[in-house]
Amino acid sequence: VQLQASGGGLAQAGGSLRLSCSASGGTFSSYTVGWFRQAPGKEREFVAGTSWRGGNTDYGDSVKGRFTISRDLAKNTVYLQMNSLKPEDTAAYYCAARKAWSTRAPYDYWGQGTLVTVSS
Repeated sequence: VQLQASGGGLAQAGGSLRLSCSASGGTFSSYTVGWFRQAPGKEREFVAGTSWRGGNTDYGDSVKGRFTISRDLAKNTVYLQMNSLKPEDTAAYYCAARKAWSTRAPYDYWGQGTLVTVSS
């Protein structure tokens, strides 16, 4: 399984960005796909997760109401729409996948990070 994250960049506070996670090399119908982030000097943080087939979602407390995770089954892609960005959202964002439904259990596969920088 390969995961490719993209879409990071520079945004102003209050702005928006959309991250994409393209998946390949597997059958994802029972998978969970999650987004995590890690800022310099901080621990990795769960951001959002979704079940591939049923569309169940879960969000970290710091992004609830601002970020939305969605998926396009035809494109094998999971998106993270980030609105109302704050400087504290600045981090490297990673997508990950695991073979069953659970957003908070250890993940089996990880993509490379995409950097998001939010200026005040």
